[in-house]
Amino acid sequence: MNVANTQIQMRKGLLEFCVLHIISRGEVYTSDLIEELTQAQMIVVEGTLYPLLNRLKSASLVEYRWVESESGPPRKYYSIKEEGKAFLGTLSNTWDSLVNSTLLITSKN
Repeated sequence: MNVANTQIQMRKGLLEFCVLHIISRGEVYTSDLIEELTQAQMIVVEGTLYPLLNRLKSASLVEYRWVESESGPPRKYYSIKEEGKAFLGTLSNTWDSLVNSTLLITSKN
């Protein structure tokens, strides 16, 4: 088994949760999402993020608006919808439960 592949799968599983959490704090531009995820060592590339954002939009969890830019083409800014807030709340509860369960298991000798 390849540990790097397992690490990638673990990150992918958390990416949607982290992206929704970032967007829930306020309207965000894609490059800002990538920057925050990268700083948190959740390595992500545009080819991964854009399909995820499209899935979240198709599921009516997030929406976007175009904003004209003085330094280039218009930018897409994402914000969370009410359905997204509820979805994120459920994911947060699941995350808390998983963290507690994992700590319970991994803290035993």
